[in-house]
Amino acid sequence: MLTPDILLTTLNARYQHTAFGLKYLYANLDELQPRTQILEFTTQQNPREIAEKIIQLNPKIVGFGVYIWNTRQTQEVISVLKRVAPQMIVVIGGPEVSHETDRQTICHLADYTIRGEADFLFRDFCKNYLENSQLPKNKWISGELPEIKKIASPYSFYTDEDIRNRIIYVEASRGCPYQCEYCLSSLDKKVRNFELTQFLSAIDDLIARGARQFKFLDRTFNLSISTCSKILQFFLDRISLGLFIHFEMVPDRLPDELRDLICRFPPGALQFEIGVQTWNTEVSRLVSRRQDYSKIIENFKFLTQETGVHIHADLIAGLPGETLETFAHGFNTLLELNPHEIQLGILKRLKGTPICRHDSEWQMLYQDEPPYLVLQTKTMNFETIQKLTRISKFWDLIGNSGNFCQTLQLLKSYAKNLEDHSFFNLFMELSDFLSLRHPQGNGISLVNLVESVWVYLSQELKITPQIARSVLIEDYTGKIKRDTPAFLKNPEDAPQTQLSRSSAAKGVSNTPSRQRKHLAQNHARIDAK
Repeated sequence: MLTPDILLTTLNARYQHTAFGLKYLYANLDELQPRTQILEFTTQQNPREIAEKIIQLNPKIVGFGVYIWNTRQTQEVISVLKRVAPQMIVVIGGPEVSHETDRQTICHLADYTIRGEADFLFRDFCKNYLENSQLPKNKWISGELPEIKKIASPYSFYTDEDIRNRIIYVEASRGCPYQCEYCLSSLDKKVRNFELTQFLSAIDDLIARGARQFKFLDRTFNLSISTCSKILQFFLDRISLGLFIHFEMVPDRLPDELRDLICRFPPGALQFEIGVQTWNTEVSRLVSRRQDYSKIIENFKFLTQETGVHIHADLIAGLPGETLETFAHGFNTLLELNPHEIQLGILKRLKGTPICRHDSEWQMLYQDEPPYLVLQTKTMNFETIQKLTRISKFWDLIGNSGNFCQTLQLLKSYAKNLEDHSFFNLFMELSDFLSLRHPQGNGISLVNLVESVWVYLSQELKITPQIARSVLIEDYTGKIKRDTPAFLKNPEDAPQTQLSRSSAAKGVSNTPSRQRKHLAQNHARIDAK
């Protein structure tokens, strides 16, 4: 199609992501579908060149999906469009522009902003304009939440290219019953479920087309034990195809019915994103997050010791009332539960979330531009937040990457002999050291990072060079056949691995490589017991 009347577009964070929201809009355009085209970009592309491609298509209506990660770039594109092609009607929507709309430059640049779920609102807008030449009088368009079982399914509009190369997003429900004040989902307190039989039929069609990795966007996948069990059983019945499924799980809700099903999945087939967020009960109360910490501990032990689930746990730094000391305690406590990854996030003040009610009492300051990261609080100054930001970056490179499994075990053993026994404090020192060696912050090659860790272990911690060398050689060359770097070679003593070499986890072929590294280490830890 060379000249669509309607163009649906967005700027994804990277090519691997796909614009799930646009597929919903397309699915619900009914008879307007033949007059519509989806065109996806990434935030790495030049905004002027994106605008050029849109202008070449010359649609009558262009709809942008706006998110926290693409607001600035999308605003630049729209600015060009409204100058060069002012006749083009620009409609924006998405979570970033659904709240505090009148205070956002991008919303004033666009002709119209749809607030909230736009499945039907965008369709009605397009029909009124294209068929009746009618445009709304108000720039901000709102409406009732769509009846979820009337929303047309988007899954048949995943292309073959999507299935081959991109993440396949799915959702069995919308909304969240919890009221965590930092999360947009807390605004939609009622959970609405799609019709399960139709949903699973659509997923079955995707599997038949070759889809093997699925990421569920449900905020509380295990809220309904009955629905959760049926979905898990559906995938278990097809698990021999080599599936990988990601779910976001409530951390303290894992009854026996679910445990029995989870245990039947092979290692690497399931990934659970478990949002603990804080281990400080007072902070948890302040942000209206209810969770049973004893149940969380029990569930983590079950998952790590009795299943092959890959566990991605979340902590948030900078919540009101959290101090560096309490955050360190929470990190250490969570680390002891052996999740495969800990995402150390920095608090964001998402538009519309009630976290802003703490701004005065807890002296919460945020940056004005996306992603609205916290700058300082009453209990964490700017320097502390910056330190945590650097720790987060280096934890991703070392703790979450799967490239330093043996090195992490060595550091954990070292921390146990320190006076405070704090792994977090030890890693904070490592982060400070790495920040001095790599002030550029980005683009650190793996071999350069290994060299810096080698210097830290051998010169700062005074760990026996032979032990430090053998551990880093194991990490760098053990899983992927690489040559030993020159700085780790010692002609006088051949490296002897001090920690047992991990055997490859027996997982499915579609488990992503990073998760396979973590699971291999987990199996080695279990075998050692």
